Amino acid sequence: MADYRMLIGGELVAGDATLDVVNPATGKPFATVPRASQRQADEAVAAAKAALTDWGATPLEKRRACILKLADAIAANASELARKLTLEQGKPLAEAQGEVDWSEGYLRHYATLELPDRIIQDDEKGYIAVQHKPLGVVVGITAWNFPLLLACWKIGPAVLAGNCIVLKPAPTTPVCALLLGALCRDVFPAGVVNILTDANDLGPHLTAHPDVAKIGFTGSTGTGKAILASSAAGLKRVTLELGGNDPAIVLDDVDVRETAQAIFGNAFLNCGQVCLAIKRAYVHEAIYEAMCDELARLAEEAVVDDGLKQGTRIGPIQNRQQFEKVKDFLETARKEGRIVAGGKVLEREGYFTEPTIVRDVRDGDRIVDEEQFGPILPVIAFSDIDDVVARANASEYGLGGSVWSQDVSKAADIAGRIESGQVWVNQHIAIGPHIPMAGFRSSGLGVEQSAEGLAEYTQLKVVNIAR
Repeated sequence: MADYRMLIGGELVAGDATLDVVNPATGKPFATVPRASQRQADEAVAAAKAALTDWGATPLEKRRACILKLADAIAANASELARKLTLEQGKPLAEAQGEVDWSEGYLRHYATLELPDRIIQDDEKGYIAVQHKPLGVVVGITAWNFPLLLACWKIGPAVLAGNCIVLKPAPTTPVCALLLGALCRDVFPAGVVNILTDANDLGPHLTAHPDVAKIGFTGSTGTGKAILASSAAGLKRVTLELGGNDPAIVLDDVDVRETAQAIFGNAFLNCGQVCLAIKRAYVHEAIYEAMCDELARLAEEAVVDDGLKQGTRIGPIQNRQQFEKVKDFLETARKEGRIVAGGKVLEREGYFTEPTIVRDVRDGDRIVDEEQFGPILPVIAFSDIDDVVARANASEYGLGGSVWSQDVSKAADIAGRIESGQVWVNQHIAIGPHIPMAGFRSSGLGVEQSAEGLAEYTQLKVVNIAR
């Protein structure tokens, strides 16, 4: 699987150019992969279009079987996929293994889904059925934080619904997607799945392509807006899973030590590079000191190192551009609040910073209002529930949020007032393939996962028969 090739029209092909892939733990290239030209992007779209008629007419059970076969192939190659995932993304090997397992599991769940005809009238006057039909060629564009899982999030529902897909991974994490393409070549008919790599230059061409019917994107809000603008002329269907600035509201009745561990884990998973991670913690003033102290202790104890080394809790930031952004946020945190743990860039090769806890900050500070997407957690004190709910909701984002309390009924009431697509009580990032994922405001458009997410890859059609 180490000979990297793109998948276009059922063939594993070289690119018209090449692209170096950097290991963020060293800051140095560890692989060279093909880079597609605009000509090859057009070939991929043409291959997907050519395969549409046969694949759309393929019985659902056969489409399911292909998806399950891909899940089997991922399981059979799990160790290599996990290691390559750590090399290109930086996350600790245990987290990489978890991502591979989730990728397999999501595909297996997608294979159980269906959108049967819904009969809304069947009487002497007539028969009316609501159907879901394939859209056509789908372009899937994925972010660099979960390169294998996000690829499966796009491929699974797209092909189950009878579409064909052109997948474009992030240029800093293309390796696992290309390895996935090699597996897809042996699973799907030619043209059903196509995977190509670029240097962040083919997105506008693909999203504006006249033969593309739908775009599924996971990534930054800024890029999502550009994709939406690019797709407007063709009125393409668009699903956007974008950024978040997820609040965690911690009431004064929690077990501080236990809750701090959960808050820390859900803030610093994947080095904080998770759209649904806790990005700002609102802690009741009665336990504020104790919570800040406990979070600081956890940050100081966390082992930051190469993800391939045993015992590593937090790996590097994935790429140099994001590394520079995080360094800027550290300077901002130093000016706006008091750093009680971390705050430094590690003097070593690669893109490493210490996990950072910053206290005595408030809404209106940049470190609170903006998504850090890195290993930094601002902790903000509050005293009044109505006030903290208003502050939590005063954001351009609305992807996720959580409330923490021993009084589950009270926490659930507060959760109902949080304006986010996902709100959890006494947990965070509790997602699954059976649970719809959506965002308020600048956190996205449409739905991913579950039957609702599958429906986003279909065209609604009504058959109305008079009797």
